[in-house]
Amino acid sequence: MNLRDTLTVYRKELRDALRDRRTLISMFLMPAVIMPAILLLFGTATYHVVKKAHAQPPVIGVLGGVDSPAVKAALNAQPGFVLVAAPDDWRERIADKRLRAVVEIPANFEASLAASGSAEVKIFHYEGELKSGFAVGELRKFFTGLRERTLAERLKTRDLPASFARPFEIRTENVAPPEKVGGNTFGGFIPYLLILLSFTGVIYPAIDLMAGEKERGTLETLLCSPASRLDIVLGKFLLVLTVSLTTVACSLLSMTVSLLAGGLVMLGSGRMAAQLSGAAGAALPSLDPLGLVGVVILVLPLAVLFAAVALMISLFARTQKEAQTYIAPLVAVVLLPAVAGMLPGVELGSALALVPVLNVALACKELVSGAWPWTQLALIFGSTCFYAAAALAGCVRMFSRESVLFRT
Repeated sequence: MNLRDTLTVYRKELRDALRDRRTLISMFLMPAVIMPAILLLFGTATYHVVKKAHAQPPVIGVLGGVDSPAVKAALNAQPGFVLVAAPDDWRERIADKRLRAVVEIPANFEASLAASGSAEVKIFHYEGELKSGFAVGELRKFFTGLRERTLAERLKTRDLPASFARPFEIRTENVAPPEKVGGNTFGGFIPYLLILLSFTGVIYPAIDLMAGEKERGTLETLLCSPASRLDIVLGKFLLVLTVSLTTVACSLLSMTVSLLAGGLVMLGSGRMAAQLSGAAGAALPSLDPLGLVGVVILVLPLAVLFAAVALMISLFARTQKEAQTYIAPLVAVVLLPAVAGMLPGVELGSALALVPVLNVALACKELVSGAWPWTQLALIFGSTCFYAAAALAGCVRMFSRESVLFRT
């Protein structure tokens, strides 16, 4: 290996990449502008959809209640929904979203309450539908209030205190520090995002540097240079790794700025400020800054692994289209372990510390929580470095084979 030749190839590929508009778009425009814009538009659209759904009172049908005029009158007086008589085809109307919910008031409901009896109120709704969920929430709020008032009246007539029906209270208190709460909340998403960005960042440059040069016929010219094949592979590998890490850095920076800006906007609203001030001094979730540095260190050998694998697959392909066909299924192979790291109950252990991608995802959850399992971290870093070195060695070996370089 000649370091000077390697750096020469690297500088040459870097200049070519910076002259390529598609590379610049994938490195800077996509992560720095397009992705935050998509997140902003998605968040804004979601906010307006939910706000509009809240602003429109849901239409709720009523079954029964003829002998309970007071309850129906109280329901009609509620501003949160519009009450109508339930038609015969009310089930189909709920399924077609023309009716958001139907409440069935049992016969002799008021008389049963007055006689200290019990009754069952049924609410029919569309499971998972946004406006139907709002309707159910409003109905639950009304009937829960009615139940509490009825109970209070029954206790009062018997000269019993309000605590008679509620002999004790249940209060929960969080004892975990804010960084552990934040790590448990966001610890699965952070490694998923880093793994996704580091992998997608290597796809285009790897395909262009190997399959693209084979297709354009420029690889033969590079092979005639004084640089050895090892130096050529390492130079191209460093360029792919540079593009991947630059994409990750730009994405993280732009998303951090976007989240901070969005947080400031939310904190500036009166509703959010009231919610935070009413938190009774509860500490907000946070992330361990040193753990975030550890996450970046763990992702580095994983990015090396991705770059080497993408180069090796692109080298085997004859054309860029063929290389894309080979690499596309790897997206699922990479993302499935990253998603598995977010599942509850999947904990880091010595066995999982040797599983590529999954080990990094699980370790990142621990690091951002402030936990440092040194034994597992050493296994993860060592095994990932071994996998990356093996992939890079395989790429070098394939680049030395004429049958691979000049496949037809």
